[in-house]
Amino acid sequence: RQWQELLHGSRYSETYSAALPDFVKLADSFHATGMRAQSVDQLDDVINAMLDCPTAVIADIAVDQAENCFPMIPSGAAHNEMLLGPEHESSGVGVTDAGMALV
Repeated sequence: RQWQELLHGSRYSETYSAALPDFVKLADSFHATGMRAQSVDQLDDVINAMLDCPTAVIADIAVDQAENCFPMIPSGAAHNEMLLGPEHESSGVGVTDAGMALV
């Protein structure tokens, strides 16, 4: 959905399924560890548990359907062409040389 919104004039096609699988059960079926965070308050605990887990982890992190995830590198673009998001664009903050060296 994010790609279609930002790069294709909000022309949506096949971007959301109301019938998503239970990813925790899916992880179990592959003998991995499944974890879920349904709120921002649970996120740090789930991330810490993932880092401490000795097995493969599939994490189901609930995010608002309209939320975008940044930074984002468009398909075929270089790392220094990443999209930073509206809060960075409006503040005038951009990609710095020091920041590009980290990517």
